[in-house]
This record gives sequence, C-alpha cells and structure tokens, in this order.
Amino acid sequence: MREIHFNAFDMNCVGHIQHGLWAHPRDQSHRYTELAYWTDYAKRLEKGLFDGIFFADVVGINDVLGGSPDAALRGAVQVPVNDPLMLVPAMAAVTEHLGFGVTANLTYETPFLFARRMSTLDHLTGGRIGWNIVTGYLDSAAKAIGLDGQSAHDDRYDLADEYMDIMYRLWEGSWEDDAVVFDRAAHLYADPAKVHRIRHEGKQYRLDAMHLSAPSPQRTPVLYQAGSSTRGRQFAATHAECVFVNGQKIDGVRAIVEDIRAKAVAYGRQADDIKVFMGATIVTGRTENEAREKFEDYRRYVSSEAALVHAASSLGIDFSKFDLDEPIDAGQSNAIVSNVEAISRSAGPQWTKRKLLEQMVLGSRQPPMVGSAERIADQLMAWSIDAGIDGFNLSRTVVPECFDEIIGLVVPILQERGVYKTAYRPGTMRDKLSGTPRLPDRHIAARYRPGAANGSSR
Repeated sequence: MREIHFNAFDMNCVGHIQHGLWAHPRDQSHRYTELAYWTDYAKRLEKGLFDGIFFADVVGINDVLGGSPDAALRGAVQVPVNDPLMLVPAMAAVTEHLGFGVTANLTYETPFLFARRMSTLDHLTGGRIGWNIVTGYLDSAAKAIGLDGQSAHDDRYDLADEYMDIMYRLWEGSWEDDAVVFDRAAHLYADPAKVHRIRHEGKQYRLDAMHLSAPSPQRTPVLYQAGSSTRGRQFAATHAECVFVNGQKIDGVRAIVEDIRAKAVAYGRQADDIKVFMGATIVTGRTENEAREKFEDYRRYVSSEAALVHAASSLGIDFSKFDLDEPIDAGQSNAIVSNVEAISRSAGPQWTKRKLLEQMVLGSRQPPMVGSAERIADQLMAWSIDAGIDGFNLSRTVVPECFDEIIGLVVPILQERGVYKTAYRPGTMRDKLSGTPRLPDRHIAARYRPGAANGSSR
C-alpha cells in the first residue's frame, strides 16, 4: 500500500475554510500576524512528520454575495489576508524537513521577478519550496490591478501555459549547473559562457533577460495545481507534480485521479509522476463520543453567512438572489469551474441554497471526517486505496488543537499500520515526495535546459 502524506492546509489570515471557527475560545488563528505563532506552528507540524504546510491565498475580496464585501469583512472570510511567502523563511529557520507549498496567482505576478522570488526561497529553505499555480477567480482581484474583470476560465489557462514556458526557461535554462565557479584566486565567480539570456515573444509576455538567481537546490520549485475542470486537468497533466482535489464521493475522485494520470502518460510522463492530495477536515478524539462532542462544540461557532460568502465567490454565484429552495443554475461560471462541477455531483443538478447549507456543517462545502482516531485512520486508508490518492491537505478547524490531535492520535495508528513514515527522508522537498531533487527529463521543463532542442537562447 502507498504511503500516506499529510500537508496542513492554511492561509495567512483569520478565517480560511471552516468559516466561523475563529470565534471558538480555544482557536488561535487571530494571532496570524505574530511570527511566533507561525514558527510554533511549523515546529508542531515537523514533530508530526507532516510533509509540508500548504498555503492558500487570494488577492481580492470575496464580494460576490450581494455584490458587497461587507459580509466577508464581518465574518473574516479570508480577509484581512497577508502574503504567505513572507512566512516561509521564518518557518524554515526553525525546521529542517518541513516543506512549504505557497499559492501565487500568476495572472498578477511579473514572471521575471516572481522567478527570482521563488529561487530565493528555494535557496533559503535548502530546497523545500513548492508553488501552487493558480490563475485566479475573483473579479475584485482583477479590478485591484486596473482591469475591468478577469478573463474567461480557459483563457486563463492559455495564459498560464505561456507563463510556465517563461518560468522553465528562467529556472532551468538560464544558468548551467556549473556556471558558478567561485574561484577566488582567479577572481572568477561565474562563467559568462554558461549564463544564458532568455528571449520570449508571446501573446501575453515579452522577455529579454537572464535569470538573476544562480541555480537553487531544486531549480524549479515543486509544482502544485488545484484545478479539476477539463482544462485544469490538461494543465495538471502537463505541468503538475502534486494535484489538489476536493473530496466528493470516492468514485468521483478516483475518476479525476485516473483521468489526470492517463493524460500525463499520454504526454510522455509516468502515472506516478503526479501525487494527488485530497482536501480533508478531521475532528477526532480518543473515543467516538469524545470526537462527536467536540464536533458538536465546534458547530456552535459556525457562520452560515460566512460560509455562503466563500461559496458564492468560488462558485461564481450570488446566492442572495435565490430563495432557500429555489433551484440554482450555475450556468457558465467563470470562477472555479471544478467546484461548480463538484457541487453538482454531490447535491444533484437541481441543487438549492438549502442543500448547500446542509452540506456546510462546519462552515465549508467539505464534509468533515468525525470519529475516533481508529475510525479516522480507517477512512484515510480507504480513500488512499479506493480513490488512488497519495495524501491529504488537512484543513484547520480550531488551531492548534486540530493538528495536535492528528499528530498525537491518528499518526501513531497510521505508523503502526505501515502507511505513514517514521522518519523524514533526506534531501529536498522533491526528494522526499518523488526521490529526485529536480524535475525528471520526461517533464516538459526539461526541453528548456541548455542543449535541449527548445533550450534557452543567448
């Protein structure tokens, strides 16, 4: 049986996925502006042998519900939100193995400068950085940088393909492995013949520059992608090493996983080149009764309004326009298409606001796993076997206790069953996940390396 991987799934803000739980008296997420909060967080996760912390991010306000940001502000629905990349060096300084997957929206990041920022983080962490590639879904984000609104869903992926072309040229093709000589006697630091200028003329971008950073341990960060729409799966099969899917029914998740891996094979990759992480929420305890009591305690703090705020933005639907039992037609959503497809599968084609609220028992569309540590371990193993997934992005409920309980109660059971590591493997984040420090030659990025057919130009 495959090894189960864990990432903590969080955001540099008060309210992330389980909306309203920041109001619980034991929750510490209001300390998100304190560096000590995050360094303590990192040390806890590494003690539990988590593979990493996966940081979500948005660069706009969730203002689809009622066409106003007011409910998001009242309920701390991913606002205020700070930059996740700024947390990484501090968390890396107090850990040795923990990986960091950071979300960055390529639509609003200049490729040249973003490439340097990620190379810098890869250097500072010793090769423990990953990038969750997103193209955005909020019109408020587009308007914040001077656009009228975001482009169409599939067009955003076309832009992403061109963006990745530039990133691979910079990370993989600009500096050769032995470009840095560091010869003090000769006063020669880098060999100019082995540092290449990158030229790109495309539909969206123009570039004429060499990468400013010397090769980092991984060169290209570990590549995450979270889109499960038809176009998103194509992008994932081409580029991603880790894919994040939302939990639905086992059959539905398995179909997505098999489709992405089949597409990857068709593109010359291997099926196991892609690790699949499923989003999960866990409420556990030593006994069934303890877990159930905790769940009922948490439910008292859930905000249905805040849950609808987030759902409205990610689904691209203003629920204020619908009565509780009025059928909702998502139409041609321009938000997160895979989320619309998922809710239609779980609630049926004629779903309503009432059905959606019934699913959001802890303030999100993600049904929680509730039970004793033994039961939770059984469920995680069943998902791994039956859906073919490799691990879980574990969403926080009440922090830090939610992760302390997984680490103290669930992890030992999984270790006893031989499906969870008892020590970290050496090497980079990619080494730990796939056994190689850099992208394999069969990945599309390899064609941009010096000497390859589509390599960089000088």
